[in-house]
Amino acid sequence: MTRNSLLGVIGGTGFEAFSEFEIERHEFVATPYGKPSCELLHGTLSDRRMVFLSRHGDEHRFLPHQVNYRANLYALMSAGATELIALGAVGGITTDCKPGSIVIPHQILDYTWGRESTFHAGSDRPGTGVLSAHVDFTVPYDPKIRSRLQQAALAAGVPVVTGGVYGVTQGPRLETSAEIDRMERDGANIVGMTAMPEAILARELSLPYAALSMVVNAAAGRGKGQVLLDEIDKVLEQTTLQVLRILARYCRL
Repeated sequence: MTRNSLLGVIGGTGFEAFSEFEIERHEFVATPYGKPSCELLHGTLSDRRMVFLSRHGDEHRFLPHQVNYRANLYALMSAGATELIALGAVGGITTDCKPGSIVIPHQILDYTWGRESTFHAGSDRPGTGVLSAHVDFTVPYDPKIRSRLQQAALAAGVPVVTGGVYGVTQGPRLETSAEIDRMERDGANIVGMTAMPEAILARELSLPYAALSMVVNAAAGRGKGQVLLDEIDKVLEQTTLQVLRILARYCRL
């Protein structure tokens, strides 16, 4: 992608407070799939045009299983986004994905259920140029964006884990230790609740998509005692700053 293309970023509440993101306008996009989580924020980051959408809405209104992923992705496409980077907090399963790590995942295991996971449902298929519902999903994360994210992290001096399998659970509860044991046997390195159906919907819309996943806690049974939300908040604040440094450098490539 060129610096003149529109970068779409899907993230958590608070990104708009990042001083380097210069907001120019707000846009609400109506979609055939209902309302997106919130308004889109258009602006620039490191002189690169960018549009940001807060996945969980204002004040984190929507839990992972309540997010209208179809409306979010359709709104970003309608706004002109040509590539997408998804930010999100995850738990670390394997020893290389400790709290404070940033992972650029390369694969997905989907354990979700009941979510609207395709645009090809009934009579509400979008006029997006998608020719078939059977889109190839062998490689869920775009290799070119992943490579550029790795370059950006290196240039920013931020260590990252360059690969990992993201296990996506339904939520909103956290997992049992037995579930995490099963996921590790399945090959998952990290666990979160938002990568699906976000990734497949981006693929159906032919939007290149990759992720920066912030490990904010050890998954169930992998740490010392229970998962503490106060500790998660502290790690999230630290890793968010590092992720923003990577994004700022990405926009200069």
